[in-house]
Amino acid sequence: MVRNALLCGAAALLLASSAQALESVTNWGGANPSNLKLDVYVPRNKASSPALIVALHPCGGSGQQYAQQADYSQAAEQKGFIVAYPSATNDSNCWDVSSPQALKHEGGGDPTTLNNMVKYLVGKYGVDKTKVFATGSSSGCMMTNVLLATYPDVFAAGTCYSGVAAGCLIGSPGNSPSSSDRTCANGKVNKSGAEWAKLVHDMYPGYGGAYPRMMTFHGTADNLVFPANLDEQLKEWSTLLNVGFTLNATNDPQPGYTKMVYGDGSKLMGFLAQNVGHTVPVHKDLDLQWFNLA
Repeated sequence: MVRNALLCGAAALLLASSAQALESVTNWGGANPSNLKLDVYVPRNKASSPALIVALHPCGGSGQQYAQQADYSQAAEQKGFIVAYPSATNDSNCWDVSSPQALKHEGGGDPTTLNNMVKYLVGKYGVDKTKVFATGSSSGCMMTNVLLATYPDVFAAGTCYSGVAAGCLIGSPGNSPSSSDRTCANGKVNKSGAEWAKLVHDMYPGYGGAYPRMMTFHGTADNLVFPANLDEQLKEWSTLLNVGFTLNATNDPQPGYTKMVYGDGSKLMGFLAQNVGHTVPVHKDLDLQWFNLA
C-alpha cells in the first residue's frame, strides 16, 4: 500500500513537472480598446497544426484563474492543442456582451479583440483554422454565445456553462450583476427561435455560411442567471442550425442531469442539471468530445 501510494505520488509530481506554465502575451496586434489580457497554454507536445480552445472566465475572474478551474492542460499535453485564456478587465472583469460594438462583426468590442487574439495564435503556432473552439462559464458562456454569433466563420463549435443567448443583454447599461439590466439574467427575455436568429443575423449581415455547433449547460437551482435562459439559447441555436428537438435522456451524463438532443445530436445539445446552482461545473471530457479532441 505504501509503495503504491509513493508511486502514485511520484506520478503526480511527474505530471505536474511536465505541465507548461501559462505564457503571457502582451502584443497580439489589432485594436484592444477594452484592455483585454491574454495568457496561453502551449503544450510541449504541440501538434504541427494544433487545435485552439479559447476558454473564457466568469465575472470577477481572470484567464489565469480559469486555467485552474477548467484545467485542459493534461489533455493539451496528450493531444497537442493550445488553450487561450483571455482576461476581461472592466465592469468587474465581465465580458461585454451588450454594447453595439460587441454585438457586431468587426464592431471593435471584446469579440473583435478576441478574434484578433485568435488571428495572432493562428499565425504564430500554425493553428488549424478549422479547429478553433470557444468555451466559458457564466459571463464567459455569454461571450461564447456572442463569439459564435459574431464570428461564425472563425469558430467551429462552442460549449457553454450557465449563460444566456447571444443578444439577450442587448442595450443593457453594463454586463456585471451590479451594472446590468437584470431582465435577461432573470429569464424574462423570451423570444421565438426566428426572433433570436434575426438578432444573430443582424450581428453579421450578409453572412450566409453555417453556424458553429453548440453544447450548453444550466442548473435548475441557478438564481443568478435563471435556468429559463437555457431554453432561449436552445431556441436560438436550433433555429440557426436548423435542427429540431429529438429527445430527452435522463441521468446523462450523470445522475440528475437531463440531456436534450437536437437533430442527431451532432450540432446541438443542452444539459439541465437538477439542483445545481451557478455555475454548472466544467465537464472538460464532454467539451473535448464535442470538439473532437478526446
